[in-house]
Amino acid sequence: MRIAVGGIHIECSTYNPVLNEEKDFRVLRDVALLDSPYFAFLKDYDAEFLPTVHARAIAGGPVSRAAYEAFKGEFLERLKPMLPLDGLYLAMHGAMYVEGMEDAEGDWIGAARALVGEDCTVSASYDLHGNVTQRIIDALDIYSTYRTAPHIDVEETMRRSVSMLVKSLGTGVKPVVLWAQIPVVLPGERTSTVDEPAKSLYDMLPEIDAIDGIWDASLMVGYVWADEPRATAAAIMTGTDRAVLEREAIRLAQAYWDVRKDFVFGCETGSIEECVARAIASPTAPVVLAESGDNPTGGGVGDRADVLAELIAKGATGVVFAGITDKPATEACYAAGVGADLTLSVGASLDTKGSKPVTARFTVKFLHETSDQADRQAVISIDGIDLVLSSKRRPYHSIADFTRLGLDPHAAKIIVVKSGYLSPELAPIANPNLMALSPGVVDQFVERLPRLRKQHPTYPFDKDFAFEPQVFLSARSMGV
Repeated sequence: MRIAVGGIHIECSTYNPVLNEEKDFRVLRDVALLDSPYFAFLKDYDAEFLPTVHARAIAGGPVSRAAYEAFKGEFLERLKPMLPLDGLYLAMHGAMYVEGMEDAEGDWIGAARALVGEDCTVSASYDLHGNVTQRIIDALDIYSTYRTAPHIDVEETMRRSVSMLVKSLGTGVKPVVLWAQIPVVLPGERTSTVDEPAKSLYDMLPEIDAIDGIWDASLMVGYVWADEPRATAAAIMTGTDRAVLEREAIRLAQAYWDVRKDFVFGCETGSIEECVARAIASPTAPVVLAESGDNPTGGGVGDRADVLAELIAKGATGVVFAGITDKPATEACYAAGVGADLTLSVGASLDTKGSKPVTARFTVKFLHETSDQADRQAVISIDGIDLVLSSKRRPYHSIADFTRLGLDPHAAKIIVVKSGYLSPELAPIANPNLMALSPGVVDQFVERLPRLRKQHPTYPFDKDFAFEPQVFLSARSMGV
């Protein structure tokens, strides 16, 4: 069996003013795609996998139309000479927003379907923070999504999608796909699968998978920082027994709706001022303070200096802050060298209207040795605060992100990261974990952000309305 592989993977806040261009993506092509750790699991299947192109970037602002069209055009051009195909596997995210376009994934998947034809079986894997439309469902035969947030089952989900595809091609059985939209869209930080009620909801999925006639049960939280109609939760089913699939989709959608008011943050929260005060006064360490409104892995710009200003104002010491994206300040540090004292304007270098910079005297403590200018990172210090500056938007989620810069997070009194819920490596050392409900383009108080294009009614923007789940079948499944 011949199966093509490709896709595009990014999460885009429509409130973020910084466009993602081609240079912001990590692109895998041809053999490099199959040889990458991301797709290495494909070797475990008895099939011929044909690589096209896979483009992936950290969350951010909208994708420029030119960049999107270039990636889509390349994907289709690489796909065309492979025809006819038995199958196509698309590794997607589901929350891409392209300037001037509604439902970018629907455009990508729809174009793929039009090219490969009706006889090709198409499978997709998604992030649970993606958004789905009927157009997407109509183009697919198989669907699966992550079941953990923070995401620790990426490969497992990709394997489910590929396993179902290989199963379908090997047996000749084409499954049915259907879905039920749920008019709820909440931040990922309120719907972490390690906390209730999300934990119990996601615990239902393996049990549903075990029912005869069901191949996969998926529950989408959706992506709240996309101000577009498709931003909602959804229950999606793949299998062979339409009646059972419909029943379970309705049951899962209703279960999510019934607990919509029970979702809470999984850690202590407060304003920037409250969290900084608690961190300074904490008798235990390290306190990990997450600046949630500027989280780059959620779509934040990553350049706000609000927390830095408060730490300086309150005289906080023993602080490791990773980090603030500011290319001009980073370059100034490299020009000055380690040990230099210099006055820097830090922050608000990308979103110049959204926040204010901090201007102060800093000492250059460390410069990351790299031949890639975009990967430049500098550690600067001011009055007991070690601050990481980076040339490009990036998260600091692993211990190695700190240690490669000469920083020991275990020895800090306060660690500040631009994050929402903590990564699997930082969460265990947090003592305690505080999350600042800070302003930004991924504001946790989603009601504070403009709602111009989201569906009405949608919880939590609208509170008092009734809902009864309805099931919609994929056009591919009509008559099955």
